[in-house]
Amino acid sequence: MNIHEYQAKDLLRSFGVPVPPGVAVGSPAEAREAARQLDSGVVVVKAQIHAGGRGAGRYVGEPACGGVRLVKTPEDAQHAAFEMLDRVLVTKQTGPEGRLVRKLYIEAGSAIEHEYYLSILLDREARRIVIVASSEGGMSIEDVAAEKPESIHKSWIDPTIGLSDHQSRDLAVKLGFTGKQIAAFAAIVRSAYTAFTTLDASLLEVNPLALTKDGALVVLDAKMSFDENGLFRHANVRALRDPDEEDPREQEAARFGLSYVGLDGTIGCMVNGAGLAMATMDIINSEGESPANFLDVGGGASREKVAAAFRILLADPNVEGVLVNIFGGIMRCDIIAEAVVSASREVGLHVPLVVRLAGTNVEEGMALIENSGLDVTVASDLADAARKIVAAVRARRAA
Repeated sequence: MNIHEYQAKDLLRSFGVPVPPGVAVGSPAEAREAARQLDSGVVVVKAQIHAGGRGAGRYVGEPACGGVRLVKTPEDAQHAAFEMLDRVLVTKQTGPEGRLVRKLYIEAGSAIEHEYYLSILLDREARRIVIVASSEGGMSIEDVAAEKPESIHKSWIDPTIGLSDHQSRDLAVKLGFTGKQIAAFAAIVRSAYTAFTTLDASLLEVNPLALTKDGALVVLDAKMSFDENGLFRHANVRALRDPDEEDPREQEAARFGLSYVGLDGTIGCMVNGAGLAMATMDIINSEGESPANFLDVGGGASREKVAAAFRILLADPNVEGVLVNIFGGIMRCDIIAEAVVSASREVGLHVPLVVRLAGTNVEEGMALIENSGLDVTVASDLADAARKIVAAVRARRAA
């Protein structure tokens, strides 16, 4: 689960991380009042969407107005809010469709001397938490890695020991900090690490971490993502979810306990088991097409859950064909077949459908499919299923 910048800063502030004062607003009048209350000379007006690159982004219809603006008066803040709220902001991370801006963050300006990068995340290959820091902040870390890889420093945390003080101090020295700044940086790393582990976060990114002209270190931008499997422990984090920023297909899938991730392809996939789902996606790619989703209905899904999954697939306007690939172990093939037939009749089957079933009650399941009266193609194995759905989709396009 992702949250907005202002929410991440509120959380970090509660763990003692230095963050400039700021106020989240939803209207131009609120923006003016927030700037007046901050009374900092310069304030920053930031669009709040779940995507990076806001400063370089552009609003649809407002090419001169990016997602981050510096203003000097409350009236300027009000005018900026009028130009930014309820408009679509397009950044490198949103894709061409952009994101509708519903909230802004009005933050006190900072006199910046230098910008740094800091993140804490899970290194799944090393199976450890890693802290990544760079003296080249304020820009995409991917660009830094390509242009100045020597400026990126990493420190892996031993899970049996946790973060050691010498690790954060060592990073501080590598970034060029001296004197009291070393202790200040180490304190930020310690507080951020505590927030990360306490809240079951999967990513905490600060970019930039700014050194101000008076020698202080402050977090000027923050991004946090959380492991959804740990959210039951954190009601305060769950309350920060913004449904408007999430894929409606994924919201509907979550309502039924389905593992669903929307993708950019055209072939919808319904599979049981994450490994089989990945193999199904790979074989579709090998046939020259792309999957429209990752969808794992699970090993013991009910008829209702399978029907919901099928409805989600058919409701996606990008889906040009559906491949159902089920290996019935705990899951019975006849239950899958009943749900597919029922959902197809309910929603209306308007795209090619290929079904491959194997395992428990496979004969009963195949009989239900074949006797349904629906235009369904049956496949003997996964390779056969992939070839048939790709051929059906291409034939439909050519028709």
